[in-house]
Amino acid sequence: MDDFYTNLGKKVKELRIQNGLTQNEVAKALNVTPGYISNVENNRSAMTLRLLMYYAELTHVSLDALIGSIDSEYEATALDYELTDLIRRMTDDDKKKLINTLKIWIRQ
Repeated sequence: MDDFYTNLGKKVKELRIQNGLTQNEVAKALNVTPGYISNVENNRSAMTLRLLMYYAELTHVSLDALIGSIDSEYEATALDYELTDLIRRMTDDDKKKLINTLKIWIRQ
């Protein structure tokens, strides 16, 4: 397989681990077998676009971030989406701290 699929398998595995998910949990969420997830992570199979979309949602990343930016114009969108998702998962107190930090940082 080419570099795209090699990198995708690695990215799929990294995101699964970062989100504290097992192959069994991912398989159940995507309605596939754990063996299929193992094959994707080890570059023996490729995910369909539908499964890639579900996987991106499951691991809290944009599809762009999962598969790589297709066009440089989409980079800002992917970054914005990732920031929005991270902020959404923060507590209100942490959001207030982030706002204060950004205000200080932007003034510099």
